[in-house]
Amino acid sequence: MKLHELKPSLGSIKIGKRKGRGIGSGTGKTAGRGENGQKSRSGYSRKFGFEGGQIPLYRRIPKRGFSNDMFKVRFATINVSDLNMFEDKSTVTPELLKESGLVKNQLNGIKVLGNGTLEKNVTVKAHQFSKSAKEKIEAAGGKIEVI
Repeated sequence: MKLHELKPSLGSIKIGKRKGRGIGSGTGKTAGRGENGQKSRSGYSRKFGFEGGQIPLYRRIPKRGFSNDMFKVRFATINVSDLNMFEDKSTVTPELLKESGLVKNQLNGIKVLGNGTLEKNVTVKAHQFSKSAKEKIEAAGGKIEVI
């Protein structure tokens, strides 16, 4: 078998309907859109949840309860293995993490997680540390400072 002999398997390719191509095609003239109405016009696009002017379901149903989501405390996370990019015996601060591109948004603070290994002796200043991250930083000879 050669490359020029390859063909797609039977039934895997389906030719699309050519709409608006004459009366004998079965989808000529109105091209399957029907005669009149909003959907038959060009440029028609319906908003998500639109019900023809009737009040949509998501507005009809009563909203109940309280969501605490907007008050949730979110931390930007960084792993111990990411700290290997800094020099030995350097101090890693949130500002330095933002400059280096490891953290985009500081959110409510920075949390250091214990994923990976740390080969460098660094002092890390952050808002929170996981238990395994503390152990790994101190095992490498580094220090932890909670801001």
